[in-house]
Amino acid sequence: MKTKRIIKDLIFVLAGNGLLALSVALFILPHDILSGGVAGIAVALHPLLHLDTTLIINAMVLGMFVLGCLFLGRSFALKTVISSVVYPMMLTVFTSLVPQLQLNELLAALYGGLLAGAGIGLVMRTGASTGGMDIPPLILHRYTGIKVSTLVMVTDALTVLLGLFVYGLEAVLVGFVSVWATSLGIDKILTFGLGSAKAVQIISDQALQINDRIHTELDRGTTLLQARGGYTQTERTVILVVLEKKEYPKLLELVHEIDSNAFMITSEAADVRGEGFSPHARV
Repeated sequence: MKTKRIIKDLIFVLAGNGLLALSVALFILPHDILSGGVAGIAVALHPLLHLDTTLIINAMVLGMFVLGCLFLGRSFALKTVISSVVYPMMLTVFTSLVPQLQLNELLAALYGGLLAGAGIGLVMRTGASTGGMDIPPLILHRYTGIKVSTLVMVTDALTVLLGLFVYGLEAVLVGFVSVWATSLGIDKILTFGLGSAKAVQIISDQALQINDRIHTELDRGTTLLQARGGYTQTERTVILVVLEKKEYPKLLELVHEIDSNAFMITSEAADVRGEGFSPHARV
């Protein structure tokens, strides 16, 4: 089982880096999109340094990997070494092979961001990192405690703004589209296959009868919580049940049939794991 998981993770890391490199070679670099990450920095610095953008990206990826090793330790190095080696190689190959598409910059930013986000998401599903500009937020998170997602957003925004004085405001606004699309792509890949569900709390005088019907008709497990009314001080039983969205209307019908005055609290549960909810799912 462990060997199968390692092989699966390796495939995800390779595929993810391939999609990221393809996005940069096909959309980001040819259209000078000020995206987040090392590709965006390379685009912003190219007019100033007059160096090949692929060379700048490869140098920064390797440099960031060394920085991560120094500050984040051996565990980080083992998880990220494949990306730090494979991504520069794939990017070098793709930039020499892919066709030059004649696209509107906005379309290039949108589709380039989505493709990059899908690639990064695949790598993140394995618990690894794509390296590059993921590393400074991880280092800052360790020493400041600020959420990684917040630091990534700030880093990407600063990366896009780096090109303001060279490319102008319009290019920066297009770059923000790419950053948004990348974030969307990452989110969709990380949540794909997990199944969105609803967590429902039911308070009723007929709690035991509702509980039995949930077991027999919905085939869902429940948790019974003992609570006390804040005003009446009456002891109540609260039913907690998690079910798929498609089962929710049936639950409403069932509860209303037994107790039309039942009090229900429903919330979204985007990631549910355990019996009945894809027990082997992993992000």
